[in-house]
Formats: sequence, C-alpha cells, structure tokens
Amino acid sequence: MTATPIPRTLYLTNTEIETSIIDELPPGRQPIQTTVLPPSQRRAAYDLIRREVAQGRQAYIVLPLIEASEQLEDIRSAIEEHQRLQTQVFAHFRVGLLHGQMTAAEKDAAITAFRDRQSDILVATTVVEVGVDVPNATVMAIEHADRFGLAQLHQLRGRVGRGDAKSYCLLISGSKTETAQERLGVLAQSQDGFYIAERDFQLRGKGSDEGTEQSGHAGFAIEDRLPDEAARLEVVQKARVAAAEILQEDPTLQKFPSLQAEYERREQRWQGGAIFT
Repeated sequence: MTATPIPRTLYLTNTEIETSIIDELPPGRQPIQTTVLPPSQRRAAYDLIRREVAQGRQAYIVLPLIEASEQLEDIRSAIEEHQRLQTQVFAHFRVGLLHGQMTAAEKDAAITAFRDRQSDILVATTVVEVGVDVPNATVMAIEHADRFGLAQLHQLRGRVGRGDAKSYCLLISGSKTETAQERLGVLAQSQDGFYIAERDFQLRGKGSDEGTEQSGHAGFAIEDRLPDEAARLEVVQKARVAAAEILQEDPTLQKFPSLQAEYERREQRWQGGAIFT
C-alpha cells in the first residue's frame, strides 16, 4: 500500500502489479491553502501561527535537521529553532519539540502533549510525517522546503486539514533554482496525490528498476530514444501486455529461446546480488 507520490512506486504500480485505487479523501478533510514563501516573509508565517493559536488552534514547524551542522551552516535545525522560537518568537505560547533522536517514551510524551493541547506549537523533524493525527492543528510551516522530496512534503502537509477549520501549509524556501521552484509549485497548485505523483515522476524519473535508487533514469537504450516519461511509460505498459501474452502462451519460454536465455542471465545476476545493466 502507498499513500505517497514516490516515482519508483508509481512506476512499479503501473507496470508490475495489479492495483486498486482509492481517489477520495476521508470524510471531513478540508482543503489546505498552500503557499510558497521566501525567508524574507517568514514573519508573515509567524503572524499566521500567532493568529491561529490565539483562536485555540495549533501549529507544526518542521525543519530538516535535528542539530546544527558545520557543513550546513545556513540550514536551521529543530533543537536550536525550538529554543529560539520559545524564547524570542512565541514566548507567550507553549512550544514542544519532537525529533528522531529522542527516546520512544520522549516521542510519545511530546506527541501526547500536543494532542492534548498541552503545547500550542510543535517544532519537529520529519518524524511527524506519519502517524500523528491532531485535528486541531491548522498550520504546517516547513523550513527549507526545497530540501524535502514531494512525497515528504505531501505527507507533512497531510498533518493539517484533518479537522473542521481552514488549514494552511507554508513552504519556506530560499532556493532560486528553477527545479526547486517548479517542485514547490506542484504542491502549491494541487492536493491531488495522483497529480503530484505524476509530476514527481516526470521531474525525478523512476530510478533503477532492479537497484535501490528512487530517482533518475535506468539508461535503457529504448528509453533514451523516447522524448519524455509519458512516452517511456507507454512503451513499458505495452511491453507488460506483450510479456503477459507470451507467458500465457508459453510459461516456460521454450518457444522463445532468446527470451529464455536473457531471463536466465538476469536471474543469475539478480541471485548474485548484481545490479542489472
């Protein structure tokens, strides 16, 4: 099962396995207003959080790092931001902290406190990506949003919009690259996981068919000659139908010795742990 737009997963579900699709949101889910903000407008994000918390709502602030890094000096981290936000920005609110280096008991305590409204704002890493259900939370602010994949951003945004109130997702990014802006624009344009998955697939590629990489292209000769991912996917889908017809006619491939030899060669390499080329 998958609820996230990962290109490799999309590729597999379109080529190798049968699928059942649920294209409806759970009852009561609200549209989420998604906005891309430059760091210079961070104050506007804080103002929105203040307004929502003052009305009894709650908010998430997500960061890509747990602690500050010397190699990534310009990237904000959860521990340092928690301290700064609590003392300098949201001094009149209760700011919680949640990250992956905390013990299981500490994580449970932080989530329970937020769910029980003992904290107003939860500063966290992507540990909140799944399994956190707080319908009262209406703002998701994601710092350095360009450093996250579309799958993560889509999942993180799904932490809000779970109640009756209007919800907001703020993607804060200082990246000026065309790719980053295009990726974040996909989230701002749509909440349709299928559309996001297709765009993610087009932007990142499907990754290695037999390896572990979840982005890029496999480099097959036939794919290199096709103009775009849509054309590649169409060829792969046709190949799947043709393969099914061949196997139905001759499951052992005795009538197709060249195919049988190629299959055996690849199977041996797979059993030996090699990546297909």
